[in-house]
Amino acid sequence: MKKYIIILALIIVSTFAKAQQKPTPLDTIYANDTKNVALFFPEPIRQGITGSDNFVFTYNREKEQYFGLLQAKPGKESNLLVVNRNGSIFSYIVRYKKQLSKLNYFIPLSNSIGNEKPILTDSTLVESSEELVDNKTYYYQKFCSYLLNRKQRIGRIKKRNEGIVLSVENIVFDKEELYFVIQIENNSSLDYDLNFLNLSIETRQKGKRKSLQRLYQEPIYKHNLPSKIKENEMARFVYVLPKFSLSNDRRAILELNEKDGERNIEMKLSHRYINNPN
Repeated sequence: MKKYIIILALIIVSTFAKAQQKPTPLDTIYANDTKNVALFFPEPIRQGITGSDNFVFTYNREKEQYFGLLQAKPGKESNLLVVNRNGSIFSYIVRYKKQLSKLNYFIPLSNSIGNEKPILTDSTLVESSEELVDNKTYYYQKFCSYLLNRKQRIGRIKKRNEGIVLSVENIVFDKEELYFVIQIENNSSLDYDLNFLNLSIETRQKGKRKSLQRLYQEPIYKHNLPSKIKENEMARFVYVLPKFSLSNDRRAILELNEKDGERNIEMKLSHRYINNPN
């Protein structure tokens, strides 16, 4: 009988303790579109993602640094997720505020909500690999969406054929990838059904019998790629590819092909654009 009383008491104490537990609220950081709000972390930033397009968090993606800059446009609140080089994870609510009373946040390690590199057992390795893929895809989605909202251009790279206009608006280097911001404009009176859009590297073979050799480059991720562009409409999308550079005797070829049609476009991209991305 005494044994059952002890067990019952432990159950009651455990239930009471759980009832008293409350989720720790996330701190809120305010930003606007006229000032930079600086966030200083205990370790260099490896990754930073906002949950909404009206918030932009910028940091050095080529050389890891301890701080990032946050800006916001008017809109609903969102969240900011930052991962440091050592795997420490920081999460905040971000809100737009017209007048800011604080422009600098010095964030201690104690504010970390966890680490992305826990000690794994064999049974969780597969699941963790799947989560890593999901996180990478999520990052591609957010960064591609960010690029489509920017008005940055790398130059006037454009080619036309029978009312179809193919443009490369921007080429951006981030981490280990190149992002190609592409636009297809249909100025004709017929819908354009996209068969494929391929990017290849073309090499001029030296010697007496000069020839061209093309090597297709498989995109890691395609963002908002359309299957049809209706008459008098346009589509903007992003191709993500592993980073590469080109020598003087090589160039990139963008090949647009129409399904059941002949309004095809072949665009040559000089090595200068590829080797000097934004």
